[in-house]
Amino acid sequence: MDFEALVVDAFAELGVEARPSGGASGPNIDLIVDPDGVASAIQLLHRALVTDDVAVRLLAEVVPSDAALFVVADRVTDTARRVLTSSRGGYFDLRGRLALRTAGMVIDAEVEPVKERAERTDALAGSAGLEVATALLLHPERAVKVRALARELGRSPSTVSEVLAALRRDGLIGTDSAVADTRLFWQVAARWSTPRTLLATLPVQGDVGLGTPLRLGLDDIDHESGWALTDSAAAVAYGAPLAFRSDHVLDFFVPDRSILRRATTLLGAAPSASQARATVRVAPVPAVVRNRVGAAGKGADWPLAHPLFVALDLAQDAGRGREVLEMWTPDGRWTRVW
Repeated sequence: MDFEALVVDAFAELGVEARPSGGASGPNIDLIVDPDGVASAIQLLHRALVTDDVAVRLLAEVVPSDAALFVVADRVTDTARRVLTSSRGGYFDLRGRLALRTAGMVIDAEVEPVKERAERTDALAGSAGLEVATALLLHPERAVKVRALARELGRSPSTVSEVLAALRRDGLIGTDSAVADTRLFWQVAARWSTPRTLLATLPVQGDVGLGTPLRLGLDDIDHESGWALTDSAAAVAYGAPLAFRSDHVLDFFVPDRSILRRATTLLGAAPSASQARATVRVAPVPAVVRNRVGAAGKGADWPLAHPLFVALDLAQDAGRGREVLEMWTPDGRWTRVW
């Protein structure tokens, strides 16, 4: 069990930032607890059971430093709690209580109890699994740091660590969490399909009255989420060997279901695929609508989904789509992972 990650998560539940010291603050400092700029260093120790005698012994044995002793335990007795907090220290009782008392802060609160979670049997189960996997595929060569990836995804470090461990177990990533081969792409592709909604008309890009409620996100695609062109039209824009007519239906990912509903109301629902001008789908992971690429010409006037997500769409067609993937390698800005 990653006790450091558990402590970070528990403080985060209270709205308090706890971050790894990285060794920069001293060899005996594990975390910096920093509510509203009042930073305190803590040194972590783990014990199964902490009684008052154990607490007194730990306080006597700990190497003197600027860090407060913070004990993580399956159970901390009431008397041990008082011993630790009265000595400018703290504890995290995994049954659901956290306390810390230093010269600059006093925290004493109930938190979510921690239960030993069963090993994740399916690495990609749930939205977190898919988000971690696609983040790895977007940057397949990088060595991943759990907390950095957790911040990037808005997930808890413990959840990210759990997914990474399952991916390593299945041989889909290496020990440094770098992508091992193409198998992870195809595992994600098997879970990528989402239902499409047919639209009778396309939004007009310069129409502010539509752009704002539909969150097209055309003003600053590098820093705001918005609609992302995908599938065949985007693949052609990236240079994939695929025929695409100018009057063909355009396929978009959108940020959420509320946008999908508004699009249906404001642009109209097409009665059939032959009468549709566009389709919209809720992005399977938030990165799809956050990591868009500027229109590359070649008939594409809309921000494009990242080549990874376009490739995952093409992979849904077991015939022609996969043939195109075999022949398509994006330019040097991106790494092919299929």
